[in-house]
Amino acid sequence: MAELSLGQHCGVAHCSQLDFLPFVCDGCSGVFCLQHRSRDSHGCSEVNIKSENVKSDQPRSYPCTYKDCTGKELLPVVCLYCEKQFCLRHRHQSDHECEKLETPKPRMAATQQLVKDIIDSKKREEVRSKKQKGAKSSETAAKVALMKLKMHACGDKSLPQTERIYFQVFLPKGSKEKSKPMFFCSQWSIGKAVDFAASVASLKNDNNKSTAKKLRLCHTVSGEVLPFDHTLETWIADKECPLYNGGNIILEYLDNEDQFIEDTVSYLE
Repeated sequence: MAELSLGQHCGVAHCSQLDFLPFVCDGCSGVFCLQHRSRDSHGCSEVNIKSENVKSDQPRSYPCTYKDCTGKELLPVVCLYCEKQFCLRHRHQSDHECEKLETPKPRMAATQQLVKDIIDSKKREEVRSKKQKGAKSSETAAKVALMKLKMHACGDKSLPQTERIYFQVFLPKGSKEKSKPMFFCSQWSIGKAVDFAASVASLKNDNNKSTAKKLRLCHTVSGEVLPFDHTLETWIADKECPLYNGGNIILEYLDNEDQFIEDTVSYLE
C-alpha cells in the first residue's frame, strides 16, 4: 500500500515546519506555513523584482531652470536659442529672459532714423549747391573787402603780415555788435581762433564745458560748422569751397550735435 503523503514543509530554511494546510505564494510560488505565508515574512524574491520594475517604470521629469521656478515636465522643453530646459510656462524667450534674446528696435525709432537720414542727405545736397553757387562771388567780394579790413581789423599785432588772415566775423545773434573785423594766424587751429574771437568780442565762452552750447565758427556760404582741430590754413586751401582772406565768417553758439547753421544770409543782411 502506498505511503500516504499529508502536508508540506515550510520553504523558509530555518522553519521547515510541516503544515498540513500549506500556503502557496502567488509571487514566488513557494510553499509556506501560516507564520510565513506573507511575502514580507518569507522575503519573497518577487517583491524585490517588482519594486525594481516599479522604480524603473516611473516616468522621468524635467525640471525648469528659470530662477526659482519649481515646475517640471514629463517631456523635455528646450529653448532653441540658449539650449536650457524650461517648463511650459517659461518656454518662450521672453518668459525666461533668454540670454540670446535680441530686443527688436522700436518701429518708431527706425522711422525717426530714416527721416533723419533723409534730412541729412538733403542738407548735404543743399550745402554742395551753396558751395558751387557762392564760391566765385565770395572770392570777388573778399578781394574788395581785404584792404578795408586791414585798416580796421583787431588782432595780435606781433603776428607777421605773411601769416595774417583777415575776416569780417559776424557775431552770434543777439550780440551788441553785428560783426567785427579781425585777423588771425593762418597756422592757428579753428579752436584757437574761436577762443581769440570770443576774447576780442567779449563773448561768453563755455567750450570747455561738455553740457554747454559751444561757440563755433561757421562757413557763410555752406553754413558748415568748422571742426575745432582743423587749421585756418586748411580751409583757405580747400578746393571745393574755401575761406577767403578778406571774406566773411560766422561765430555762433550751437549744440554739440549741430553740423550746420540754417539761414546764413540772415547774419549778413
